[in-house]
Amino acid sequence: MDTIIGIDLGTTNSAVSVIRDGLPVMLPATDGQPILPSVVGLDGEGRLLVGQAARNQYVLTPERTVKSVKRQMGQDVKLPLGPQAYTPQEISAMILRTLKEQAERALGHPVRKAVITVPAFFNETQREATRAAGDLADLEVVRIINEPTAAALVYEPRSDRHERLLVYDLGGGTFDVSVVQIEQGVIEVLSSHGDTQLGGDDFDELLLVWVCEDFLDKHGLDLRELPTARSRLLQAVEEAKKRLSVEAYTELAEEFIAEKDGLPLNLKITLERRDYEELIEPLLNKTVKCVDAALHDARLRAEQIDKVILVGGSSRTPLVHRLLLEQLGQPPHFEIDPDLCVAMGAAVQGGLVAGIDVGAVLVDITPHTLGIECVGPLHGVVSPHLFSPIIERNTPLPATRSEIYYTGVDGQEKAQIHVLQGEDEDARHNQSVGKFMLEGLDEDATQGNEVLVRFELNLDGILTVTAVERATSLEKKLTIDNSLTQFRAKNRDEAKTKLASMFGVVEAAEREIQPLEQPQDAEVEAAIAEARSLLDKSRKIAAAANDEDADEIREFAGQLEAAIGGGSAEEIREIAAKLEDLVFYLEDA
Repeated sequence: MDTIIGIDLGTTNSAVSVIRDGLPVMLPATDGQPILPSVVGLDGEGRLLVGQAARNQYVLTPERTVKSVKRQMGQDVKLPLGPQAYTPQEISAMILRTLKEQAERALGHPVRKAVITVPAFFNETQREATRAAGDLADLEVVRIINEPTAAALVYEPRSDRHERLLVYDLGGGTFDVSVVQIEQGVIEVLSSHGDTQLGGDDFDELLLVWVCEDFLDKHGLDLRELPTARSRLLQAVEEAKKRLSVEAYTELAEEFIAEKDGLPLNLKITLERRDYEELIEPLLNKTVKCVDAALHDARLRAEQIDKVILVGGSSRTPLVHRLLLEQLGQPPHFEIDPDLCVAMGAAVQGGLVAGIDVGAVLVDITPHTLGIECVGPLHGVVSPHLFSPIIERNTPLPATRSEIYYTGVDGQEKAQIHVLQGEDEDARHNQSVGKFMLEGLDEDATQGNEVLVRFELNLDGILTVTAVERATSLEKKLTIDNSLTQFRAKNRDEAKTKLASMFGVVEAAEREIQPLEQPQDAEVEAAIAEARSLLDKSRKIAAAANDEDADEIREFAGQLEAAIGGGSAEEIREIAAKLEDLVFYLEDA
């Protein structure tokens, strides 16, 4: 039986996959990476370059390089490449032939058949041009399938359920969103919208302008006017952009980027995710409008979508996740690498055509959101119990994420890092994992001193939490072994016992483990212990407060004492939360 490979022929990058042991696997390119830049060029001696080598020379020799050929597929045009000109099909065939050869090297035998993906909005002319490109590359194209269909296949290879999926595909050069329906194993695209001139390349350009403007202000030199410097910087900002998907900030440094008055100039700048997201937010808002249009055309409401799938490397941007969560009311899925899932889906289709029993792709993910407790807006008021997510649930492992937080007062000398897991924005409703104190902060720092918190979760479920004061590099770490096992613990008291022995920082009330046959009593006892501690604190605050505030404290304290006398753990904690919020406000007053 002939092997059928799956190919994602992308605007910016392409990839090839195949079914092995019933599952799709990526086949590496010549440099060992699964991604092949969709760029074709000729070097100085007229030799053909495909992939990264061609991409590297584009800025310096654009007349000998062609990229983004996918945008011209189906058009009656000729694209200059050195002394000759080629049709879009011919240029695409050079990319496909490279992918074919890449697959043959990895598999150790000839490859003759392929499934190739195209955007859902491609017309018949564009689809036929893609098929022709495959033929020129000596490939029998057994199927042309839509990219959102491929993404749905890799997530739901043999679904017999009735489901509606929204596929959000933000690649390097283009954007499209499709609403896909799966019923009795048949996948149908109900609607599709997009922008063929919007993608990660545009984000790179915005970052490039931002960095160049900063350099111009400092040195009076515009790096955009220097081809070599621009080429280096464009690659540097692209790498920085990728890092900002997982880090709160990153350093961009290029030595001897330019020369002025005979002296070399270096570039060094700190890029923060919040600044980057402000730059690209207007473009991302355009994609949200496309999401609305796709839902409208499919005659569906957001709540009728069963799953949101992210495709394309640029969809890793955290702001994309937040905007889609806000717009659609559910977190998007990106368990399968957004850069690779379309090629893998094409391989699934190839496997189905060949009669191979294809199974679901299994990916290690974190089952719950991980974050810390901080001060922020909760239910419309400022609270010390806001849960701030750092690693979202369903994030594939291993995962590293970081966020920046700020001190609340001038001269703050320490900050508590309280790690929790759960999905509630109120930290008190989530499960505590551990806590530690970052002490010795700069006492001369004003309010807003920055503290970076980084989470690193590996495949073994070991979570490493690092807190760093950015101004001084003061750092402290906490390592939590077998954290995924703890998250799944069936008994809350058992989890507390493990945490107490591990950290040694749990309050006395939390160390009082009741017999397992009395879990409700243990809950009440723990709530009472926490409440009594709060009452002692509230009495001290009331003694120093004005009459009105003191009366309010006494009122809540009386309700809490009554609840302690015979209320449930839930009642005790509900009243305690109100008293604690009031105490918090008065402490800061």
